[in-house]
Amino acid sequence: MHISNIKLWNFRKYGSKGVFDPDVPNIDLNFSSGLNVLIGENDSGKSSIIDAIKLVLRTHSFDWIRVEEKDFYNESNRLRIEITFDGLSPEEAKNFTEWLGWTGTGEDALPYLRVILDAKRNNEKIFPADVRAGVDSEGYMLTSEAREYLKSTYLKPLRDAESELIAKKNSRLSQILIGDEAFKGKEKTHELVGIFNNFSEDLRKYFKGEFELPSANGGNPSLPQEGKKIKDKIDGHIQSFYSADQESEFVATRSNIKPILEKLTLTLKDEENPGLGTLNRLFMAAELLHLGKENWTGIRLGLIEELEAHLHPQAQMQVIEALQEQKEIQLILTTHSPNLASKVKLGNLIICKDDKTFPLGSAYTNLNPSDYKFLERFLDTTKSNLFFAKGVLLVEGWAEELLLPALAKKVGFDLTKRGVSVVNVASTAFLRYSKIFVRKLPSDAKIPVPVAIITDLDVKPDDEATIAGNGTKKDAAIRKNRISFDKDNVQSFTSPHWTLEYCLFKSTSLGTSFQEVVRTIHNRTNWDDFENRLTEKLENKSLKKTEIADRLAQMLIDDINNGQAITIDPEDETDCINYIIKAIKHAYGN
Repeated sequence: MHISNIKLWNFRKYGSKGVFDPDVPNIDLNFSSGLNVLIGENDSGKSSIIDAIKLVLRTHSFDWIRVEEKDFYNESNRLRIEITFDGLSPEEAKNFTEWLGWTGTGEDALPYLRVILDAKRNNEKIFPADVRAGVDSEGYMLTSEAREYLKSTYLKPLRDAESELIAKKNSRLSQILIGDEAFKGKEKTHELVGIFNNFSEDLRKYFKGEFELPSANGGNPSLPQEGKKIKDKIDGHIQSFYSADQESEFVATRSNIKPILEKLTLTLKDEENPGLGTLNRLFMAAELLHLGKENWTGIRLGLIEELEAHLHPQAQMQVIEALQEQKEIQLILTTHSPNLASKVKLGNLIICKDDKTFPLGSAYTNLNPSDYKFLERFLDTTKSNLFFAKGVLLVEGWAEELLLPALAKKVGFDLTKRGVSVVNVASTAFLRYSKIFVRKLPSDAKIPVPVAIITDLDVKPDDEATIAGNGTKKDAAIRKNRISFDKDNVQSFTSPHWTLEYCLFKSTSLGTSFQEVVRTIHNRTNWDDFENRLTEKLENKSLKKTEIADRLAQMLIDDINNGQAITIDPEDETDCINYIIKAIKHAYGN
């Protein structure tokens, strides 16, 4: 049993100013039965999805949750949340018999459960709303017993794991343990109750001076007990207050299992004063014990906000690998961490952007199975920042990665402030990366992230004018890139000449600076015929591209800060580097 879909109307960020239409939700998001990771920049709606689920299902930790003013989108007076559960086993389905719907017919029919919260307000007063379930738009009220089977486990962001694991009344640790098969139904008969009662008797004997410390522990049963001295002093006062035959008695309250479990603290063996990261992992381990409890016929759902809280990058990797191995538990997580995004299988990611959601499973993207395998190997931590960017520049190598930020700033575009990521794919495998941002169906909403692919023409100057069927080889190469890449918000920008370096040489604004840098890095001699020498270096792959790009980028930064001697007109389309400026503008959203 797992959440297969959630629909939201006018909840938090997900809303519209038009007439409420029950047939048109503001988001309609499908989940997988295992791991689901919501990713995206701040305020993109990740937590709103988690909160909507909590609001309907409640949590095992008895969090105080109710509909509030902030839950309504803008000035709307009605919000609605629908959650659909699929994959119900017969044991799970029997808990919801009167609310079930069915898909299919005959022996192939499968049960599903749809749970609804529809809340309204008027003049800032929120009307009470019950959680209902059923196949029609209204449903029927769920009983409290049925709702118990739908509760989720929730770990809040920046959670105080230490507080959750220490001994206290109604501690989360005691709640987890009391629900385990080892304690369930044994409130007064569990062996821990017997152990505690034995302790109570020993405590009574201690204050009466009758307790004998076993000699095996170094004790001497003939020594007087310190507890008796305390009791005798109290008895003296009591007898003066009452009569000589009055006597006090110390007792430990005999109890059932719950208060005993509330006295337990969970920590890590041989670890003194464990830090927040250690306690966070220990807390998650305890919650997984709860989610995996035996003989439970309700949902096993874990909601974790900011999984990376208090975890260093390597610990994040270990935790997410372990969570991906959980087979019987559904997990819905949020994260801001590129480390986690790089480790999660691509199909388990859901991008949240501009109040919309975009699952990256094979049913939603143009990626094929080999693309998924490739990206899961090569989409590392550095490249994974593309999931959190407002715009993306995909480049072939280190030279472009080093040069672009400085060039962008020189022409008035600060990529860092704008949240534009330069992603070095270290090859020409652009299509695999760009297809992450292309939806499978033309009717699907486009991911609102402008993606610019900057690629070399890869046609040598001598071949540019060669006729290749329809136009020149140059025209054919540019046309091929556009056909391959230009879809949705992805657009290719091909160099007008052979390579980036050849375009820099031909550039009216940077040509002189480029030649100066090249002559400095490569021996100043033998560069009289610069173009032939550059061509030779590019052909035999001996040009120090990365070092040249780094030096030229530093020259641009120095010019911004000090000189303003280099002039680049971003509107000059005759400049051979204008294709890069156009790409920057596209990724910038201009």
